[in-house]
Amino acid sequence: MIADPFWSTMTRTAGFPSGELTLNAIRQNLAPISVDDYLASEETVRRKHEYVDGMVYAMVGGRFSHNLIASNIVAELHSQLKGKPCRVLNSDSKVLTQNQSITRFYYPDASVVCGENRRSGVFQDKPTVVVEVLSQSTRRIDVGEKLKAYLSIPTLEAYLLVEQDSPAIIAHHRQDDEFDRRIYEGFGAVIELPAIAATLSLAGVYAEVEFIPEIDDEDQ
Repeated sequence: MIADPFWSTMTRTAGFPSGELTLNAIRQNLAPISVDDYLASEETVRRKHEYVDGMVYAMVGGRFSHNLIASNIVAELHSQLKGKPCRVLNSDSKVLTQNQSITRFYYPDASVVCGENRRSGVFQDKPTVVVEVLSQSTRRIDVGEKLKAYLSIPTLEAYLLVEQDSPAIIAHHRQDDEFDRRIYEGFGAVIELPAIAATLSLAGVYAEVEFIPEIDDEDQ
C-alpha cells in the first residue's frame, strides 16, 4: 500500500520540463511503486492519482468550466450511445497504457469503451475514444506525454483535446496506422465519431460555459 503522505501532495504542473517532473531526481529519494500497490491504494484514498512508470502523482481539481465541459461531453455521448455496444465513462475511470515498456494509468475527463472491455475491475485498457479538457497546468502533459501514450493504444480511434477558453477542439482521428490531426472551431462545428456511431457538436460541448481566461499562478 502507498502509506507515505508525500504521494497525496505530489503533482505535475507545466512548470516542469515537458510538463512533468524530472523522474530521475525524484527516484533518488523515492522507491518506485508497484502497479498492484498503486491499484490497491486507489481504492481507499480520497484523492485520485495517476501512475507513470512507478511514480504516482496526485491530481488537481478542475475549475467550474472544466467540469461543466466534461459533464456536457459525457451527457452528449450518453444520450447517443443508449442501446448500442459502446458506453461513455466519466473521469472516475482509469485508462491503462503501455508504451515502450512504460506502464501508465491516467484518469481522462471522459472515455468511450466498446465491445469486450472490462465490465469489472478498476481500469479500462481498450478505449475507443479518450477526451481531455485542457488547462494551463496540464496542457503540456495532455498534448505531449498523454498524446503519445493514448495514441499507442491499439483500439483507440479518436483522442480529443478540448479547450476551456474558447469553443475549439483538437481531434486526433485514426487513419489506418496513423492519426490525422484536425482542429474544430466555433459553435457550428460538429465532430464525427464513426467508430462509435456518434457525433459531438461544439454547441453541446460548450453549452452554458462562460469563457473566463485562466489566471496564471504567477499573476496571482
